[in-house]
Amino acid sequence: MDVSLALIDYVVLLGYLIMLLFVAFYLGQKKKNAADIFLGGRSLTWWQIGFSLFSANAGPMMLIGFASIGFTKGVVGSNFEWLAWIFLLLLAMVFVPHYLTTKVSTMPQFLMVRYGKRSYNFLTIYSLVSIMVVWLGSGLYAGGLLISQIFNWPLFKAMVLVAIIATSFTTLGGLKAVVRTGVFQSIIIILSSIVLTVLALNKIGGISKLLSGAPSSYWHLFQPAKDPEYSWVAIILGYPVVAIYYWCTDQTIVQKVLAAKDIKEGQYGAVFISALKIIMPFIFIFPGIMCFVLYKDIAKPDNAYITLVKQLMPPGLMGLCIAALIAALIDTISSGLNSFSTVFTLDVVNQYKKLNEKQNRLVGRVVTVLAAVLALLIATLYSYSGKGFFDLSQGLVSILAPPLSVVFLMGVLWKKANNKAAETVLYGGGFLCVVLGLCHILNYPYKGYWPHFLLLSFYIFLALSVIMVLVSVFTKNTHEHPLLSIAETNKQFKYKSTRVWLLWAILAVVMAGIYIIFN
Repeated sequence: MDVSLALIDYVVLLGYLIMLLFVAFYLGQKKKNAADIFLGGRSLTWWQIGFSLFSANAGPMMLIGFASIGFTKGVVGSNFEWLAWIFLLLLAMVFVPHYLTTKVSTMPQFLMVRYGKRSYNFLTIYSLVSIMVVWLGSGLYAGGLLISQIFNWPLFKAMVLVAIIATSFTTLGGLKAVVRTGVFQSIIIILSSIVLTVLALNKIGGISKLLSGAPSSYWHLFQPAKDPEYSWVAIILGYPVVAIYYWCTDQTIVQKVLAAKDIKEGQYGAVFISALKIIMPFIFIFPGIMCFVLYKDIAKPDNAYITLVKQLMPPGLMGLCIAALIAALIDTISSGLNSFSTVFTLDVVNQYKKLNEKQNRLVGRVVTVLAAVLALLIATLYSYSGKGFFDLSQGLVSILAPPLSVVFLMGVLWKKANNKAAETVLYGGGFLCVVLGLCHILNYPYKGYWPHFLLLSFYIFLALSVIMVLVSVFTKNTHEHPLLSIAETNKQFKYKSTRVWLLWAILAVVMAGIYIIFN
């Protein structure tokens, strides 16, 4: 789908790219140490954390995938956003205190503290694989789809361009550049998406015509149990498994919180991103429904967002909207590259050779470039999968999630969970998930053989949880861990969490109201 751009659109796009590269270059000239590269000097405030999480989360997978599911299924995809606050609360109030108390820089380091070296080694490799296939491979594939649809370029050429821009940006600025420009990019994404939503609603003729123009099933968050794609059973059982993994254990997400100035800033940052998630379905999923109402005869699910942009955005605003797409794309890829570089440098290279700060920076930058090349190869593989983009990206996360969700959740909630059980779940369950994930992506042995990815994720989680409990009960723990309780942690930090709990309570009331309206 070739999008015709006016001169003003090119001016907006060029201005955006110049600003991005300028910020990265400017930050790259400042004297920094390894903590600045990987954790922004542990100096981030709540609003920086919230916006950075938003821009990393609101990537091309969301812009393409959510418009696609809105086009085909309606608001059911909003569950992925409107239920997230529960697990962001879990991150903020349960996981963050443990992470900050132990002063870890990566998720593998936390498992080292909790379960020992073998668990640490597993998660080091598993984190690299998950970052590569979930964030980088699928992100580049989504970016290639976007750029190729907009400019009518070959898919591979578009993916190469995206990889070059994101790689140069990340190697120059480190996490601080990712976070600071994430604030700017979040604002662009939100504003342009609001404009697009308003224009589409005006074109339709108002809310009443939108409601009547789509099937009644499009307006229900919970679909019947017999629904083959997004039944309420799949959402209620499977989504929590994915959400614990994504929001509480994924390096690319948690790294933003680990860079917090203190526990208070980390927790308020999680509340802030949870509040931002209230608006996400309205500006990302509803446009897909609007595209169905307006252009179902000419649009396809994976190009619903671009179709709406092409048909409705006037010159100048179209450039802004495309800049928002590129902003989301660049931030997602750069966040993934930075996290991959962080884990590889701190958890792989430093096991074999202790590096000084200058060497850490050099290795991190080289690894960033190599990761981008490998991600290009994986993105090319995705282009042959034959799956819809939302199903592909969410399916990948769902299959990788169960082992880590089990081990991390029990690690912070159950003191008797031991290292033998963790190793059994991580190595055995991890191998199982990788095999099942490959079969799921490649439709082996045939298309339709596997249950919905959310249900499959729940079944694996349930089985691994039973194994974790049994092994912990019947084997002796050989690794003592120094984790404090949540109360002891707050006391150590001299921090009272009353206000943040009040904010969570207000958010819970708002979310309950939303679910009443849409069911």
